[in-house]
Amino acid sequence: MENPPRYLLLLLLLLPISIVAQSSGNNITSGSFLTARNNDSWTSPSGELAFGFQEITPGGFLLSIWFDKIPEKTVIWSANDGNLVPRGYRVELTSNGEFVLNNPNGEQVWKADSGGTGVSYAAMPDTGNFILASKDSRNLWESFNDPTDTILPTQSLNQGSKLVARFSETYNSSGRFMFVIQTDGNLVLYTTDLPLETDNFAYWYTQTAGSGFQVIFNQSGGVYLIAANRSILNYVVSNEMNVGEDFYQRANLEYDGIFRQYVYPKSAAPGTMAWSSLPKFIPENICTAIGGAASTAAELVGSTATAEWEIIRDPAAIALPGIPGWIPMILGVDADRILKQRCDGRE
Repeated sequence: MENPPRYLLLLLLLLPISIVAQSSGNNITSGSFLTARNNDSWTSPSGELAFGFQEITPGGFLLSIWFDKIPEKTVIWSANDGNLVPRGYRVELTSNGEFVLNNPNGEQVWKADSGGTGVSYAAMPDTGNFILASKDSRNLWESFNDPTDTILPTQSLNQGSKLVARFSETYNSSGRFMFVIQTDGNLVLYTTDLPLETDNFAYWYTQTAGSGFQVIFNQSGGVYLIAANRSILNYVVSNEMNVGEDFYQRANLEYDGIFRQYVYPKSAAPGTMAWSSLPKFIPENICTAIGGAASTAAELVGSTATAEWEIIRDPAAIALPGIPGWIPMILGVDADRILKQRCDGRE
């Protein structure tokens, strides 16, 4: 039998190291890496979810987790504060147990905080919870414990955890609203003091200081706050529909400050598949919620549920031509970038 041509051996030697390194079951082993190019990713066993680089704008990649079997490729988690990186950046599980995002010069841009303990492998399970684990399979870091603006079924938020809305529908960096389970047990929606992720004023809350323990998103679609004894203190949004495994589900704090739940059929007629917002959301009327919580910060165009409101940064803009005499003021949006939305939370 003839020996294989030398050029074939050379091609084998040039194969990306990550292809070999990922061959141990569904685990992502030491030395594995992804490069920001062509939506490079690691998928979950079912192929429904993916971790990697998604091209959000031409040449701009977001290190993120997304639903991979739907055309929208909806992002549910992102690293690096939602900032895009150009082609050529690389995320790697290094030989010394760090999970890092580096630029082409090898300079660190972002790192998962695994507590300084050596990571042996990573995994992208079908739950959507990307994990970094030790040799004895202890989770040293997981995306469920470092959420961005979205939670998924089976995910929980512990005291001190928060969701931060993205800045806009297309801009993934931190925005103007937070959903926080405080260390005192109160679950609160806040506006933020941009560019800082600090709370400004509360526009919805559960009044559960001293008793609130954890926010749960169950597989039936319920999102609720429990006490330490597992009793339910507050049905945050009661959209339990028993959708089972026929739908993808997510709940997120959106850029307009409203916490909503969505479902997406896994199989349907072509052209009919889309995310559907469920009927319950908080707050029910964001205009009255913000106006009532801080009347000095917001003057509303009206009290009807369908009235539109505008968000601007500078109170002096009330004197500008074409600006109505009402200024709901939420810090962080320039006066020349006016955003409109409905008070009733409908899209």
